[in-house]
This record gives sequence, structure tokens and C-alpha cells, in this order.
Amino acid sequence: MKTKLLALCLTFTIFSCAELQDVVNNLPDTTQTPGIGNSEIAAGLRQALDKGIQEQVSKLTQTDGFYKNDMVKILLPDELKKVDKTLRDIGLGNLADEGLKLLNRAAEDAVSEATPIFVDAVKGITFNDAKNILLGSDNAATLYLENKTQVALYDKFHPVINKSFSKVGADQIWATLIQKYNSVPFTDDVNPDLTDYVTTEALQGVYKMIAVEEKDIRNNIGSRSTDLLRKVFALQD
Repeated sequence: MKTKLLALCLTFTIFSCAELQDVVNNLPDTTQTPGIGNSEIAAGLRQALDKGIQEQVSKLTQTDGFYKNDMVKILLPDELKKVDKTLRDIGLGNLADEGLKLLNRAAEDAVSEATPIFVDAVKGITFNDAKNILLGSDNAATLYLENKTQVALYDKFHPVINKSFSKVGADQIWATLIQKYNSVPFTDDVNPDLTDYVTTEALQGVYKMIAVEEKDIRNNIGSRSTDLLRKVFALQD
């Protein structure tokens, strides 16, 4: 009797182990990401950057989009800070205020015209190691975009800024401001390249606002507005 009982228990144990092994064999492998390759992750990253342009960069194109946004407001370069102070000291504070505002107006106008440039840059970018970027810092995709596109975008953006300077009157008022400053006795003449300065600052503002949206997508599941964003960014949660 004991022998039969032992044989029965042994049979049950072997059968249970076989079932258990079958369950283990069918568990999902958490070390892999089936169905999501580098190309799909890259597509998700591009979609996130596109969303940054749509949701955040578009805000820069509005009146005061730069001027009243402390994150990206364009301040005077060091060379012009002494111009600003001198003009205020001789009672031309209102003119100095208008000069600063128009630098930002030029950026707002230029970003409005140049948005397709940024969209094309995102479409053309190739993420060679998309997964590492996905699993990187909150602004890893934006930094990658910046590193890959900044030189080319500067060349495309510079003439747009130059055109916007004329459009908003920044070129005339700054010519007047600098002329007045240079005519003040005992001051060293200045002749800054404001188009170069505003181009660089405006580009940095664009990248900064794209990074705001990327961070939101990474940290707020509700901001993942498409199936692709939800699928790809779930990997970094």
C-alpha cells in the first residue's frame, strides 16, 4: 500500500513539475522588447519632437512668445549692456526698452516663418541608437536633434532673422540706439552683429521649448497622444 501511495505521489509531483515548467516556458521574456525595433523607437522619438514643435514652439510665434517667456526671452548681449545703461543714464530708457522688445519680436516673427525648417529637420534626422536615447535623460532626443541640426539650421534661420529684423523695425531702432551711444563722449564705439546673436538665441529657444514637451511625454502618460508614443515611451517607464 505504501509503495502504491509513493508511486502515486511521485507521478503527481512529476506531472506538476512538467506543468510548472510549461508555464515558465511561456512567460514573457522581460529582457526583450518584441515588436519594437530601433526603427520604430526612432519613429516614436521623431513623433515626440514633432509634438514639441506643434505644442511648444508654436507658442514662440505668438506676440510676446519670446518677450514674456522667461525661459527663452532674449536679453542683451554683454556688449550692449553698457549701451543700455548709458542710454538710460541720459534719459533714453524708453528707447532702450523698445530696442530689447524688438529683438524678441524679430525672433517671434522668424520662428513663425521658419517652423517648416524645424519640421523638416526632425523628419530627416536618423537615430543610430534610438533605444539608448529613449532610455536617456528627459531631453535626450532634443539634445540629439540639436547636435545633429544646429549648424544646418543656423544657416537656414539666419536670413529669416535678418528679414524679420527689417520687418519689425529692429534694424532701424538699433541703428539709432548704437549711433546715439557711439556719439556719447568717452565711450568706446560698438558695432555688434545682432542678426547673428538673435539667430543663435532664437534657435536655443526653439530647442528649449521642444525639450519641455519631450520631458512632459516622458513623465506624463496622458501626454502620449498616439499609440506609437504610448508604445515606445512605455519602454522607459
